[in-house]
Amino acid sequence: MKRAALSAAVGLCLLVLLIGELASRAASPVGAPAVSRSFQFVSITHVPALPAGSHAFRIWVPLPYEDNAQAISKLNVAAPVEYKIERDKEYGNKYAYVAVNSDETKTPFDIIVTFHAERFEHRVALVSTSDVPITPIISTVRFLQPDRLVPLTGVIGDLSREQTLGVTLPVDKARKIYDYVVSTMRYDKTGTGWGQGDAIWACDSKRGNCTDFHSVFIGMARAAGIPARFEIGFPLPAGSHEGAIPGYHCWAEFYADGIGWIPVDASEAWKNPDKRDYFFGSLDQNRVMMSLGRDIRLKPAQKGEPLNYGVYPYAELDGKPFADITKEYSFHDDAVPPAKPGKVQTSD
Repeated sequence: MKRAALSAAVGLCLLVLLIGELASRAASPVGAPAVSRSFQFVSITHVPALPAGSHAFRIWVPLPYEDNAQAISKLNVAAPVEYKIERDKEYGNKYAYVAVNSDETKTPFDIIVTFHAERFEHRVALVSTSDVPITPIISTVRFLQPDRLVPLTGVIGDLSREQTLGVTLPVDKARKIYDYVVSTMRYDKTGTGWGQGDAIWACDSKRGNCTDFHSVFIGMARAAGIPARFEIGFPLPAGSHEGAIPGYHCWAEFYADGIGWIPVDASEAWKNPDKRDYFFGSLDQNRVMMSLGRDIRLKPAQKGEPLNYGVYPYAELDGKPFADITKEYSFHDDAVPPAKPGKVQTSD
């Protein structure tokens, strides 16, 4: 009986390895080397002197997301106050959480996060190469539902039906939606309204930043029955080896059975028309991911509304959002990036 049980266990292990190998082959073009970028990243959050008469101060500082496209090491949090590492329940985003009594913390302080990252180019073959199902770590059900600023009915649903009329395969539907977004929207951060990821505003204005581009894509994809999700972090300039990072960058992924999660970067495709095909199914290595999802409930839960997205620190003072914090981000590449053999990268 013991020998039979052992044989069964070995067989199960081999099956799991086979599934993983097949899934990996489906996730990257055959023969494509895994280009990577290896760097140090620094996040500094400046907390000011807290107002007299206040009491409870809480802050959540995002920590880098970890998956097969992004290896994190040497993560360090330096602060003059106690902190805990927490993860939100829905998406698995990670934070350094600080809670202090402002009566006892009267002077300004900094929370400094440093880590080493190796970010891989993420390329996915757009055809199923296996009948073995690939089960994502986070259920796709959540990524078929609306977000507060990404409804699936009205103009979003109408556009989705119009653009995918007569198309049956999910990858082909997603490509139609992607092409519509890239062709009809304009990367434009003038005026107001942009940057919230308000899909209705973006559809009406036909402009915005990466958040707006991908909110339209995600809404239209979900309305077409395709799971799609939002990812956000920071861009790394391809032509620089160190420097300050002034703002965030975001992108999206959609899910197809037999393939898995497939990345898209519609705003980068708009900026780089010659890479339009590349950014449907691929992401370059010049980025670092910080969090996944929209409408984020933190842990411990915040008193305020769910976060629209989670790339910057969020703070509350006596149960109300506190915006008087500042932050800065910088990076520097490793002096000699380690050579890596071809390696397949997937998101789950």
